[in-house]
Parts: sequence; structure tokens; C-alpha cells
Amino acid sequence: MTEHNRHFPVVRLETNMGDIRIELRPDKAPVTVDNFLTYVKEEFYNGLIFHRVVPNFVIQTGGFEPGMIYREPTHPPIKNEADNGLQNRRGTVAMARAYPIDSAAAQFFVNMVDNPKLDHYGPEPVEFGYAVFGKVIEGMEVLEKMGFIPVGLHSQHQHVPVRDIIITKAVIEED
Repeated sequence: MTEHNRHFPVVRLETNMGDIRIELRPDKAPVTVDNFLTYVKEEFYNGLIFHRVVPNFVIQTGGFEPGMIYREPTHPPIKNEADNGLQNRRGTVAMARAYPIDSAAAQFFVNMVDNPKLDHYGPEPVEFGYAVFGKVIEGMEVLEKMGFIPVGLHSQHQHVPVRDIIITKAVIEED
């Protein structure tokens, strides 16, 4: 078990491939962490799949049920906190978004390698980056295993695992 800062909340994603523990950074990304914890408390992530697996890039979840059925976010998009100084390094967790800067809602990804091109470097949408709000403190080997599952095309979505990788439960760990 990896040591973590007791002041930071930890969320455990229980998946059908193993558990992943994520330490959150409310000191650096308060809006993002609050949003993420709200979705966890409401059990929004339970039953969702990891729908985008790109080895040596990112593994993404938070938006689709098995069969690539979209689960509509239940809260409005949030402010993008990509300018918080945290970088998209291997093992960090960041919010996924569409082109508009403040379009992140429920989807998030784990960086499988250092991804400096996803960091904040300017005010325009293509430069603003993706807000890192935590890091994996246990379970990177689970994510690595996910990278070996064959992927394919599902309608307009690329890199969709051919076998469902399901979040059975997302829980906030209590000290």
C-alpha cells in the first residue's frame, strides 16, 4: 500500500480487473475535486466502463455503460482548473473535456505516460489543457493490464475495449 497524505481524500475504483486508488488534490483543484466527489457520492460511476484505452497515452472512463450507452452527466460542466500547476504526468488523473475550455463534467482519464501536450500553456481552448486533480496511489498495474485488452471502433468512438472493463463501485475511503 502506497503512503498518501492523510489530508487528501482517496477514492477507490473497484473494477472487474482490480482496484485503483486515487488520491485527490482539493488544494490545487477544489472545484474539480468537489465535482468528482459529488459524482462518487451519487454512485454515478458505478456500472460505467473504461471506454477509451490508448496504451502509452490515456485510459478514460466516466461516460458510458456497457454497449457504449452514453450516461448523461447529472450536473453542469465545471470551471477548468488546468492552470493549477499540476502536470499531466504518468499516473495523474485529469478531467476529460470537449473543445470548450469549461466543458468537463463527469469523464476523467489516467495518464499512462507523461503527457506535457495536455498541460495548460495558454488562454485558447487548444492551449488551456486538461485539469489534473489527483494521482493513482495504488493500482497502476491494473491500468497497465487494461492496456493489453484489444480495442476497436464503436460507432464514432475509437480505442473501445472489446471486453467491458467495468467500474463496479466507486467509494470514498474513510481514514
